[in-house]
Amino acid sequence: MNNIKNIILAARPKTLPAGIVAVWAGCLIVHKFQQSAVFPEVQLNWWLAAFTVLSAMCIQIACNFFNDSLDSDKKADTAKRQGPRRITASGDMSSRAVKVWGCLFLASAAAFALPLIAARGWVILAIGIPSMLCAYGYTGGPWPLAYKGLGELFVLLFFGLVAVCGTVYVQIGWQSAYLPIYAGAFILGVQCGLLSCLLIEVNNIRDRKEDATTGKRTLAVRLGDKRARGLAMAFLVAPYATLKQTAFYLPDVGWNLCWLAAIIVGGVIMLKLNSTPANKKMNVLLGLSSLHLILFLLAMTMGE
Repeated sequence: MNNIKNIILAARPKTLPAGIVAVWAGCLIVHKFQQSAVFPEVQLNWWLAAFTVLSAMCIQIACNFFNDSLDSDKKADTAKRQGPRRITASGDMSSRAVKVWGCLFLASAAAFALPLIAARGWVILAIGIPSMLCAYGYTGGPWPLAYKGLGELFVLLFFGLVAVCGTVYVQIGWQSAYLPIYAGAFILGVQCGLLSCLLIEVNNIRDRKEDATTGKRTLAVRLGDKRARGLAMAFLVAPYATLKQTAFYLPDVGWNLCWLAAIIVGGVIMLKLNSTPANKKMNVLLGLSSLHLILFLLAMTMGE
């Protein structure tokens, strides 16, 4: 029973909406154009959507397992840690066992991607292989991204642009006539990526003092507390500032009550970014950021 609890803890459930929402966003774009009859041949394939989200989630969970293990190996998790308990650093599981679980989730991601490869060919490999390598390279390898202040760029690319546009490609393939669909996917991918960056920025602000003493040069460490909080606010505001562009490319995106909920939660996040100290209290802010990401896409989904 304890092992199951540890595995769930290492998977970091609060961060998982980032991967799910990106696939959801790609499917949403296809569905919107399907409803509009602009491209009558476009149809949403729910089976491909299911395998896409399962593969994406497994890659993200694998990344979280490697992060847990490798941060402990590098002594980046100390007694000063303010975030949720790490199962490797706490001694609940060995570093090797955690890495094995990470590899198992990568293998699962590859297995779930087989129907996607069968449907769309080598392009899925070109997307999937770098994504799987970066799941380890985020904190491991000769040039770990998280330790170089590139975590946010990784999230923007892989949990935003690559995931959303890749999902659209899985659904409809490529034709030059589909450029409006991909334009919408690009904009929504940036928006999802930025809101996912908010998650990692909150996490890094919370851990900034500890990271600064262990050689983990995150963007929050490089910028300092005040500017890192300003960047987090920019990640939150920018998707709203570009809603006009989203509405131009996506049919039936308009006002609904879900926007009110998203704006209220976003406002609470803004207030808490200004007032919450960089300690365990920021874990609540992390949960609110995940909720906001879901509400933002739900508002997009509901339409007018």
